[in-house]
Amino acid sequence: MNKKKVIVLGAGLIGKTIAIDLKKSCEVVSADVSQESLNILEKEHQISTLCFDFNDEQKFKETLASFDIVVCAVPGFMGFHTLSKIIKCGKSVVDISFFPENALELDELAKNHQVTAIVDCGVAPGLCNLIAGYHNKIKALTHYECLVGGLPKVREWPYEYKAVFSPIDVIEEYTRPARYVENGHLVTREALSDAELIDFDKLGTLESFNTDGLRSLALTMSHVPNMKEKTLRFPGHITLMKVLRETGFFDKNEIDINGQKIAPLSFTSSLLFPKWKMKKEEADFTVMRVTLENQNERFVYDLYDEKDEINQVTSMARTTAYTCTAAVQLLINNLYNKKGIIPPEYLGESVECFNSMISYLEDRNVRLNVKTIKK
Repeated sequence: MNKKKVIVLGAGLIGKTIAIDLKKSCEVVSADVSQESLNILEKEHQISTLCFDFNDEQKFKETLASFDIVVCAVPGFMGFHTLSKIIKCGKSVVDISFFPENALELDELAKNHQVTAIVDCGVAPGLCNLIAGYHNKIKALTHYECLVGGLPKVREWPYEYKAVFSPIDVIEEYTRPARYVENGHLVTREALSDAELIDFDKLGTLESFNTDGLRSLALTMSHVPNMKEKTLRFPGHITLMKVLRETGFFDKNEIDINGQKIAPLSFTSSLLFPKWKMKKEEADFTVMRVTLENQNERFVYDLYDEKDEINQVTSMARTTAYTCTAAVQLLINNLYNKKGIIPPEYLGESVECFNSMISYLEDRNVRLNVKTIKK
């Protein structure tokens, strides 16, 4: 049987891991505007590459024409527009760009073009949604909470943080208002609010805060009266980020400094990102706790994952990329073919899809520990 042809748009930290993993089962091409990023995949992993600007509409359409499936791993600010273009090309897609817009607005477009567009398919959002959809299908949920974070194993002053995915998307977590559901009502709070200290085995105490991670669940599972996602960092990080935000360092509007126009965010990024960049020898970990309840039971899923030192793959890349590639396998093997915008909770409603994705992750040593507690 001929292998499916898959193009991965974006060759960043996560995109390159997706391409490397898919090479085992597909004909893969990695595309990016940066030849430097593509060179790594060509030279170290013998993956075919294409260097072009995704804003070139004609080139974009011509390039995608020969592929069966697309993976969209571009930065968030490009995501919605790029996904829309992929759908208009009539190509089924798995997307991890985590853009701020509502992906469900593209549902009619995807159905009209007979496209399966699986969105938000990383670790969180993504894997946590899959779990929620699975349990809610069995029995309606009354509570959902996801606590998640990716952090360096070694805490280094002053930030005790390294960006394990696109740094500009990290800052978005600190500025985008956080939406969650409380007592059946959609509530909006500022990012970094409602700080809590949470204890974890192996790790000790981390601090959690509101971020806008609930996303599609607020709409697709609106019957659940209480739903929230919070991000995890080492204690003290919230205060540092609040000081920067409230001082204006994350503002996008340009200001005048001695006759020069500059956006504070651009200036801040130039200073922060080098300090947030993980060195090759550094290790990271991903921690996630998903708590779900129905009228009779509570389910607690714990994930703890570390960098793959042998293959030099960060934990955040592993957990995000392999959830994405597990979904790609559903399309390749025709296990899921519903058309439209498909958030991962829809995949979880199928026992076969749920088990397939969990098994795929376990094969790559991404494992969930599950506790069931009777009320």
